[in-house]
Amino acid sequence: MSFCVGVTVPGKAGGHSGGGGKQGTGTSSGGKKTAQDCDVRKMDPQPPPGSEYYRDGKAVYERVCVTNEQDGLIDIQVVGVDPEQEPPAVDPAVVAQQVVDKMRLEGPDIASPRAAGTYTVGVPMWMWVNQSATTYGPNTASASAGGVTVTATAKVSKIVWQMGDGSAVTCVGPGTPYKGSFDMAESPTCGHRYSETSGDAPGGRYSATATSTWTIGWQGGGQSGQLEEIRQSDTQVAVGELQVVR
Repeated sequence: MSFCVGVTVPGKAGGHSGGGGKQGTGTSSGGKKTAQDCDVRKMDPQPPPGSEYYRDGKAVYERVCVTNEQDGLIDIQVVGVDPEQEPPAVDPAVVAQQVVDKMRLEGPDIASPRAAGTYTVGVPMWMWVNQSATTYGPNTASASAGGVTVTATAKVSKIVWQMGDGSAVTCVGPGTPYKGSFDMAESPTCGHRYSETSGDAPGGRYSATATSTWTIGWQGGGQSGQLEEIRQSDTQVAVGELQVVR
């Protein structure tokens, strides 16, 4: 038999009425999206007879989760279990999502096309991104909760470029950096040709986006699985015509 009561306490992790619970602790990954870090432990002291949490001599455990450290939000769950039983199990898949939140995955770090550059109609454009742990991977991290430790590795599996002229290009890989010696050759991995200038586009530039798909493999707690995350970056592309002087 078990019971579960959830309490959200702003500012600090409080105790439980009649239970004398300890202060909860936890760490946060920071950023806009905060991971939920949990700690499961036996309440000390135990709820006395007459307390709403007392269960005929059964040991009572509490799970304290930091849901948003920046706002000081602490979620407390009180769980009653038999003394010989283990603390409540934690779902490894939930911990895996906590790992992903800690990675702080971002959209592509676009190296080309450059917002400050000017490109030419009909001339091959080479597209590529800079690679780092947070913008391309691989990115490996771990998280623990309730005795379960999960390790995950994330890497971008593809980038879809919306070029702003109605066309889309899917690239598997970061793309190939251009060198002057390549002259007018097409990119062997990720490229595009504009057929019209950006003169009629808002601000005289095409609004382009690069959307990366992060594939994350995780394992821990006797389980394994795969997650997917989407991130996007934007850029502006100026495209003109080659002028012939006679």
